[in-house]
Amino acid sequence: MPHQKTTLRLAAPVAVLAFALSACGGGDDNSDDKKPAEPAETSQAQTASGGEMKAGESATGKVAEEAGSVTYEITAKSVDIGTEAEAAKLVQDKADSKGMVPAVAHVTYTHKSGPDLTSDSDAGDSTTIWADGQRGTLLIGASNDAAGCEDPYDIESWTTGESHTLCETYLIPASAKSVEVHWSEEGGEPYIWHFPNS
Repeated sequence: MPHQKTTLRLAAPVAVLAFALSACGGGDDNSDDKKPAEPAETSQAQTASGGEMKAGESATGKVAEEAGSVTYEITAKSVDIGTEAEAAKLVQDKADSKGMVPAVAHVTYTHKSGPDLTSDSDAGDSTTIWADGQRGTLLIGASNDAAGCEDPYDIESWTTGESHTLCETYLIPASAKSVEVHWSEEGGEPYIWHFPNS
């Protein structure tokens, strides 16, 4: 299962990028015979996810888990910014960490409804960290032992009402002025929490 999870974590950003690029269009189809299938209000109501959030503010989203669809309350609590020396310890090639620092996002997920889980959750798989409008570089497994973070593979069950704090670590430029935590439902727009980098 850990290999599958790692593969999913690596594949997800590629899929998101491919989706984003395909959503940008590229065709100049100005055909007048196209008619919308539904009124604009209906399609907006169906995709009403995502938006700007304040640190500590909660959002609600669904995740397709192995046991079925689970609704979570998601709260980006904080982002811990490390030092360049700490970044150098987290990568194999020290040149990859030059001018970079680790950023650890602490995100709490509360199981609101859906089936109880008896295996690891995919709730944190779409969490990313951005700095000054650019996505950081994911460091897989780097935050599993960070203070205040739970190792997702140690969560053996997850029932309605239960909360867990899962963390993601990314490398971001040391000079970044703003840091954002993004989380989205599959195919939805991201919720974006803003944190200063002081």
